[in-house]
Amino acid sequence: MFCPFCRHPDSRVIDSRTSDDGLSIRRRRQCPECGRRFSTIETASLNVIKRSGVVEPFSREKVIAGVRKACQGRPVTDTDLAVLAQKVEETIRATGASQIDANEIGVAVLPELRELDEVAFLRFASVYLAFDSLDDFESAIGQLRRDHAPASE
Repeated sequence: MFCPFCRHPDSRVIDSRTSDDGLSIRRRRQCPECGRRFSTIETASLNVIKRSGVVEPFSREKVIAGVRKACQGRPVTDTDLAVLAQKVEETIRATGASQIDANEIGVAVLPELRELDEVAFLRFASVYLAFDSLDDFESAIGQLRRDHAPASE
């Protein structure tokens, strides 16, 4: 870590604290050259490899925007979408990977969206899983019905 004041290539950590959300660490540092102090905020990077091959940082906002389209007209709040995006990010970070395919984000969205709203789940799945025919919809609806059926049937 370069000192922002004298550009010395080293610094000493004086204090470290976890942020309130637990996703970053705030470190207080001191430069051994000029003696000045400064703070840094460190987070674990998570990058998404898009279908085109472009790599970009993970964004909860993009997850929310994609799912919001499937939830139009459904009783789903912004808070529900924020919680869903947080769960998706936690699921992805739990893998320990620093880079993840965009496809894997969609895989992580599906079960969370299914719990939130089944109609929105079908809408999202129809695009994400590229449903080609009515048979694809019937199959997905049949699976949802089987999962709701009482165990005695």
